[in-house]
Amino acid sequence: MLQHVSIEVPPEAADRFREMLELIGFEEVEAPPQLGGMIPWYEREGTQVHLIITEGATVPLLGHAAFAARDFEADIAALKSAGFEIEEHQELWGAKRSFILAPGGHKVELMEFPPPRSV
Repeated sequence: MLQHVSIEVPPEAADRFREMLELIGFEEVEAPPQLGGMIPWYEREGTQVHLIITEGATVPLLGHAAFAARDFEADIAALKSAGFEIEEHQELWGAKRSFILAPGGHKVELMEFPPPRSV
């Protein structure tokens, strides 16, 4: 089980990245006090996203985080309504998939449902 992913975000993109996470169902949770409030944590159903807000943020060329949507159509509509750019992609395993062009240059995949379990 993947517990969390940490994503580097430049300071000027942090608020908009937080908005994107909230639109797909993540809620801010309290990070350990040892982190001094410097790394905001977001969580949905046990999966966390930790935002590393830094001037030196880097963006991978192909790497990305992918999340199963709560309600794919509603989440995509909310993101579009909030002005996020969405790239539709080929369905896989019968699930709709799109990439959100996230603040700071990241791509975040949103899928209708996860792939079937491998045997």
